[in-house]
Amino acid sequence: MKKQLIAGNWKMNGSSQSNVALVSALAAGAANAQCQIAVCVPAPYLGQVQSLVAGTRIDLGAQDVSQHESGAFTGEVSATMLREFSTRYCLVGHSERRQYHGETDAVVAVKAQRALAAGITPIVCVGETLAEREAGRTEEVVKRQLAAVIHTNGHCISEIVVAYEPVWAIGTGKTASPEEAQQVHAVLRAQLQAATAHADRVLILYGGSMNAANAAQLLSQQDIDGGLVGGASLKAADFLTIIAAAR
Repeated sequence: MKKQLIAGNWKMNGSSQSNVALVSALAAGAANAQCQIAVCVPAPYLGQVQSLVAGTRIDLGAQDVSQHESGAFTGEVSATMLREFSTRYCLVGHSERRQYHGETDAVVAVKAQRALAAGITPIVCVGETLAEREAGRTEEVVKRQLAAVIHTNGHCISEIVVAYEPVWAIGTGKTASPEEAQQVHAVLRAQLQAATAHADRVLILYGGSMNAANAAQLLSQQDIDGGLVGGASLKAADFLTIIAAAR
C-alpha cells in the first residue's frame, strides 16, 4: 500500500529563527512516522530549510515555480533553480495563485511541466469556489482544472500529486465533510484512471483546512492519500498530530 503524504504549506510565513525551532521539533517528533512528509516553504528560506531537513524524514517543497525556463522574468524562480536546493515537491496552481495572480489552467499545466522536466514532483492544486459549489459546478470545475494538466503532460501524468483544495474551505475554518471530500477525490481518481494505466501511483491530497481535530477522519477515506496542510503546519504539535494520523 502506498504511503500517504502530509505536506505543509507555510504560505508567506516564517523567519530564520522560527524556522529552526519548527523544523527541529518536526524532525524529532516525526522520526518514526509511517507516512511521507514535506514542508513547502517561501523561496528565501529554501537554502536554510534544505540544511535543516537534511538527514531527516522531511522532504523540501517550494510554493511556486515559473512557467519559463530562464530569461528576463524579474522575480521569477525557475524549476532548475529549485532543483539546486534538492527540492522534491513544488505547489502549482494553488488557489491563491489562481485568485490573486491570475494563473489560468493553461499556465498551471505548463508550470507542472517545468517541474517534471527538472525532476521535481508538482503538487497540482484544484478546487472550486463557494459560488461554484453552490451552483453545483464542483465536479465540472475540478475536472476542467485537472484536464489541462493531463493534456499538457500526457504520459508523465502518473508522476504528479494532486491536491483537492475547496477554495471555500481554505483559511475559513470550514471543512468539507469526509464524505464530501471523498466524493470529489473519487471523481479525480476516475479522471486519472481514464488518462493513465498508472493512476494508482498518483497521490490525491485533501487541502481544505485539514487540522489536528479532523485529520484522522479525512485520512481514513478510501481516495484521500494525505493532506496539504496550511495553518496547522506552522504549529509543530498540530502538524505532528496530523502526521500521526496518516499511514
